[in-house]
Amino acid sequence: MNDQPTAAVKVEIPRPKRGEGQWELGYREPLNKNEQSKKDDNPLNVRGRILGTYSKKGFDSIDPADLRGRFRWMGLYTQRAPGFDGGKTATLEEEELDDRYFMMRVRTDGQILTGAMLRALGSVSQDFARGTADITDRNNIQYHWIEVESVPEIWERLEVTGLSTIEACGDSPRPFLGSPVAGIAKDELIDGSSALAEIKKRAINNPDFSNFPRKFKTALTGHPSHDVAPEVNDVAFVATVHPEHGVGFDCWVGGGLSTNPHLAAKLGVWIPLDEVADVWEGVAGIFRDYGYRRLRSRARLKFLVADWGVDKFREVLEVKYLKRTLERCESPAVPEHQGDHIGVHEQKDGKFFIGAAPVVGRINGDVLLGLADLVEQYGAEGARLTAYQKLVVIGVDGKDTAAFAEGLEKIGLTATPSNWRRRTMACTGIEYCKLAIVETKQRAADLIDELEKRFPELDSPISINLNGCPNACARTQVADIGLKGMLVLNEAGEQVSGYQVHLGGGLALGANFGRKLRAHKITSAGLDDYVTKVVSNYLEGRESGESFQTWVQRADEDLLR
Repeated sequence: MNDQPTAAVKVEIPRPKRGEGQWELGYREPLNKNEQSKKDDNPLNVRGRILGTYSKKGFDSIDPADLRGRFRWMGLYTQRAPGFDGGKTATLEEEELDDRYFMMRVRTDGQILTGAMLRALGSVSQDFARGTADITDRNNIQYHWIEVESVPEIWERLEVTGLSTIEACGDSPRPFLGSPVAGIAKDELIDGSSALAEIKKRAINNPDFSNFPRKFKTALTGHPSHDVAPEVNDVAFVATVHPEHGVGFDCWVGGGLSTNPHLAAKLGVWIPLDEVADVWEGVAGIFRDYGYRRLRSRARLKFLVADWGVDKFREVLEVKYLKRTLERCESPAVPEHQGDHIGVHEQKDGKFFIGAAPVVGRINGDVLLGLADLVEQYGAEGARLTAYQKLVVIGVDGKDTAAFAEGLEKIGLTATPSNWRRRTMACTGIEYCKLAIVETKQRAADLIDELEKRFPELDSPISINLNGCPNACARTQVADIGLKGMLVLNEAGEQVSGYQVHLGGGLALGANFGRKLRAHKITSAGLDDYVTKVVSNYLEGRESGESFQTWVQRADEDLLR
């Protein structure tokens, strides 16, 4: 950074015409029930009540403000009670959809999961979660069917290995995305692991950062493939090369999807590795102090960045928070596609990493324990999770790669997936999520099975992201084919599960939000045939080397409907 101090400089802060609950502008009184709950008690304090009271007295003893609010800071949401179809999602109160069981999210934050960690994760799945476990697109393991009485023992098993559920949900520093090949890839520009670990040390379980206006998502990568979806995070640090200072990080801010998607704004700066955590604290501080707290629907950082603009945001960051000027640097070139690291690849130390795919992130306790066995049997370092519901095993000897890959196949993972298995993601869906309208995981798995039969040798990558509601947890708008769950009318006029279609979205070089056709919705029953038609039209009508995304942007609407 430039050592020149900026403390003496005054910075003008934009003021909205209407108060938006921004703390630093004097709006401290809570403007909604979520803000009131956080003011009443720091959500981090709920851990003590779970350990001392709720786990001993059971579900009925839980204070409603803890149950539907502060529990999230411990990685716990009540899951959807069975028997409620998608039509009930928007018509029933939250408590009416509550089951007596919890979803639990375990954060990994780019860590290498050792054999001991994998074994702990697998045993928790088997002993407390009815065998469930999903790899999410934020480096998490997510369980279902958790009872509050079991939480202390689960925490004990996880925490002794270095894992945690703290602030995996809530208006907090959500689980961090780190490059799954940090420190090992031959083509990595810089290993950002130490910066991510420092951010975690400063941020997690820290009251200074436990009360944001909404969730705050962080990503960091030193790999040129931008393998952490940096464009759709609140703050992302992406490797960049300064002509004089060498490799450091640019900072991107204000990305996010849901019902009002924004791609992150690039600050165009150069940050040395050992100062990345300082900049994270500054960006997080701006969000905490100036983020909009009046309406939950406008409380993400992306709205503040959009209103202020990138120049004002950078100015406030430098003058009020860092007290120094950031070195300017052109933002890095973006890759054609973001890396998922599937397959067998040599590391810079001569060993190998193996990227493997489950089906839309769905695994179970047996898979985790089987993976632990393989890691220990072959002396691998461990595994990291990816931003695409996949995993990467690290540190396999070259002579063992074929046997290890064969072992992965036996436990339900593959290092040689089809396009459809490799590039399809799905959120939790109506099976467990109270916000969902339609089924996702099984529907996506069935779609993959069918597309593998119809297009077994696809020669051009096509991604499908299937979401159960508008919140876009599986990134609806940035897939080649994005599917947003909703209720639609079938040919008989009956209300059934279906999807709004987004076509030609993407990240990296083609970063944009998918094309929506007016009044275009499809039924779940018709999904296989619809995707088949669109993919067939692409294969027949594409020019040489033309991607699906590029074809969609010029294709006649009749070919897309």
